[in-house]
Amino acid sequence: MELTVALDRRDPDDPDQVPALAYPVLVGEPVIGDRVLVNTGALALGLGIGGYALVVAVPDRLPPDQPGGHDRAAGHLVKARYTPLQLIVAGVDEQESPHHRRLAEADDLAGMPVVTADLHSALPAVLVGIRTEAPTARVGYVMTDGGALPAWFSRTLDALATELVGTVTVGQAFGGDLEATSLHSGLLAARWVLQADVVVVTQGPGNLGTGTRWGFSGVAVGEAVNAVATLHGRPVGALRMSGADPRPRHQGVSHHSVTAYGRVALAPADLVVPDPLPLPPELTDATQAALAALATRHRLVSVSTDGLLEALRHSPAPLSSMGRGLAEDPGYFLAAAAAGRHAARLLSR
Repeated sequence: MELTVALDRRDPDDPDQVPALAYPVLVGEPVIGDRVLVNTGALALGLGIGGYALVVAVPDRLPPDQPGGHDRAAGHLVKARYTPLQLIVAGVDEQESPHHRRLAEADDLAGMPVVTADLHSALPAVLVGIRTEAPTARVGYVMTDGGALPAWFSRTLDALATELVGTVTVGQAFGGDLEATSLHSGLLAARWVLQADVVVVTQGPGNLGTGTRWGFSGVAVGEAVNAVATLHGRPVGALRMSGADPRPRHQGVSHHSVTAYGRVALAPADLVVPDPLPLPPELTDATQAALAALATRHRLVSVSTDGLLEALRHSPAPLSSMGRGLAEDPGYFLAAAAAGRHAARLLSR
């Protein structure tokens, strides 16, 4: 629920009111006039994706008990563990799940293409690329816990609800159609429970970065490649590219992709290079150098972007990354869409 909260101001510089989010499953359902306890940390920092206060509690009214209460048969997978708002969910892979036997036996993705991408904002663009080649393919989404933990935070997932066969939240992430313990079991659940033909893996909304080589949450992209390869899937890497990001480390091929695919991913993937390169000419040399380094470990696959720009203009979910849309940074979205197109073409093989 999106709320407006009037603050009990403790500092003259505090605003009179702030936008806030409440997750009813965690804190109950606030109504007008309720007192609420809010966390304003991300709002105070001015984080782009965190421009909300978050409701921690409605002190005068307890939230309803979760369905099943304390019965382990109703689920015993704890997410956001050992925090005050830890959530107990029914895991698709736990013993009481109707899918437990299938997932206990499943050990293979049977060659299913899996697109890995750095940012959550790549998801709708990857989906657009898939749809240009395989309009009826069953597309699943696996959300890791590098960004927002609640899938409920994602407006993108809300907009794509009818486009995806389902979302699996893994690790500490929660709120998907299915909950899974690990990325590996989440991938298997997407394949054998959701019956997906192709899967997209990204972190939730938001991205933690420090401007250092290793200090960013998107490093998990390389680990996703390893998981897909371990399960005998077909990893397809979407490169994070930009011709508009003001930060040199993200221009051309982002250092996030260079590190995650070039150093963390130990298994080879199909790294998709959009053709032609949707970047300013002055970035060509640096981009080609980054691609040459990645080619020592991975298969570089050139994919035509013909028709993708027009398809992206009709994306079922708004396209926005780091505050830039399709018009401001077409290279970012074209690279993601090209990866989706390649994954769809693998289905026909």
